Amino acid sequence: MIGLARLAAVILVVVMAACAPRLVPPGPPIAAPALNHDHILTADGIQLPIRRWLPDREPTAVVLALHGFNDYSNAFAGPGGYLAERGIAVYAYDQRGFGEAPNRGLWPGTRGLASDVGAAVRLLAARHPGKPIYLLGESMGGAVAMVASTGPASPPVDGIILSAPAVWGRSTMNVFERSALWLFSRTVPWMVVSGRGLKITPSDNMEMLRALSRDPLVIKETRIDTIHGLVDLMDAAAAAAARLSVPALVLYGERDEIVPPRATYAMLGRLPEPGAAQRVAIYPRGYHMLMRDLQAEVVLTDVVSWIENGTAPLPSGADRRAATVLADILGGAAPKPTWEHGGGLPRVAGPAVSE
Repeated sequence: MIGLARLAAVILVVVMAACAPRLVPPGPPIAAPALNHDHILTADGIQLPIRRWLPDREPTAVVLALHGFNDYSNAFAGPGGYLAERGIAVYAYDQRGFGEAPNRGLWPGTRGLASDVGAAVRLLAARHPGKPIYLLGESMGGAVAMVASTGPASPPVDGIILSAPAVWGRSTMNVFERSALWLFSRTVPWMVVSGRGLKITPSDNMEMLRALSRDPLVIKETRIDTIHGLVDLMDAAAAAAARLSVPALVLYGERDEIVPPRATYAMLGRLPEPGAAQRVAIYPRGYHMLMRDLQAEVVLTDVVSWIENGTAPLPSGADRRAATVLADILGGAAPKPTWEHGGGLPRVAGPAVSE
């Protein structure tokens, strides 16, 4: 019996090793990074499609925008146009594994995503010498911005804007969520799941959500091992909060149904200087996709104001709302989520909805 038990254990280990999560990291450097008209050429020779929204005059600042999970650079069409009209140049590229970038649907690794940010920032600094450069990350893009800004080769930016950053790491998941992720990523990592059927509202902008559901470049079904990689990234981002020294504006909506309040507030509690170098804005009517919600202009006006003067009060008053909320929560009161969250796999924080 002992022999059979050992044999079964060996077989289980072999099977689980064969089903390990798939990772497609960057390859060895073979080229000099370059900013071309329609793509960024990376050091390992792949092309990341890029979009840009430029003002009709010399820009006052430059923003590198990083899209969220399962989305792509076109996510910033609205925000990019808004900022460009106010003199701010905006660039956004399809991150590895998303949009029209190579290896669509496969996870490139946290380090690979962060290294691309550093290369892109340096290319933009060369294209716009002397101009302040900011990172703007939505959801997963916010997590990438946090990791990139706190790593050993952090890019030279003047500030980062984190819109509903994806910081739902394992420390703020319950045991059922962690266990399900561990089990499925090691037994059926190739299996795909979707958000269809989940009663989640990522935004109150239904027209925008329907357009995303029809967009073929938005990923609708996600591999389990890609979700596993996303959670690894969120772990790293949550841990990076304590090392965040660059000026930051953190945006969060109280109606966010993608990133749980407990995860966001835990991250905010780790910031070294909330209210000083790091500013927080909380929007009572805001959902996860703040910059594409129906009240997007309120949020974008705050973003422009912060870029122009990082110490001035925000026009919307969302910074004052944040001060009140955080004083209660970080002062000892428990956060009070406005929505229920069940067990199982972490929610796929993609933007697609069924029509």
